[in-house]
Amino acid sequence: MPPLTLTQLSSVFEGYGLKRDYVGWDEISANVKLAAIASEDQLFPEHNGFDWDALKKSLNQDPKRKSKKTAGTGASTISQQTAKNIFLWQGEGVMKYVRKVPEFYFTQLIEWIWGKQRILEVYLNTIEMGKGIFGIEAAAQTYYHKSAKNLTRSEAASIIACLPNPKVYTVQPKSRFVAWKTNWILRQMSNIEDDDETKAIIK
Repeated sequence: MPPLTLTQLSSVFEGYGLKRDYVGWDEISANVKLAAIASEDQLFPEHNGFDWDALKKSLNQDPKRKSKKTAGTGASTISQQTAKNIFLWQGEGVMKYVRKVPEFYFTQLIEWIWGKQRILEVYLNTIEMGKGIFGIEAAAQTYYHKSAKNLTRSEAASIIACLPNPKVYTVQPKSRFVAWKTNWILRQMSNIEDDDETKAIIK
C-alpha cells in the first residue's frame, strides 16, 4: 500500500477521517479503469505523461468561462495527478506554481519506471473520492456496498464523476453535477472502449 499522502493526512486534520483500502490491479473492475481514462485523460495510453495541447489550451482559457462543456478537458493527465497525489501536495495560487517543477520531474519518473498500468492502479487507489474516502475500493464499499471488482459501468462512472471536487460533488446522494457527468462519462466510455491501446491497458 502506498504511504499516507499529504492529502490524506489533511483529510484527517480537517475532521473528515480516512477510509482507504488498497487493492491490486486484478481487483479493480475494467469498468473503473475505462471510466477514469474516459473522464480524466483520454490520451493516457498515448502520451508520455503530459498532454501539451491541453496544457496550451488551459493556459489560454478564461477561467471565468469554464462550463460543463469543458468537462474532461483539463490539462492535468492521470500521470501528473498521480505524481502530485503521491509525492507532492494539493492547492492553488502560488503553491500551485511552486509545485509544477517537481510535479514534472516525478511525472516523468513514474512514466519511465512504473508504466501505464501501475500508474493507473496507484491513481485509482489514492485519489480522493468523497470526504475522507480515498481509493476505488473504499468508494465502492461506501457508496455501493460491494468491491471495486464488481462495479458496473454506471456505478464506476458515477464514482469517477465526483473527481473534479469530491467534497462538493457527492456520489450518494447524487449531486446534479455527478448525475450529468455520469452520463457524459458513459458516452465517452462507449467512444473509446474499442481503441486497441486503451484495451491493452485496462485488460
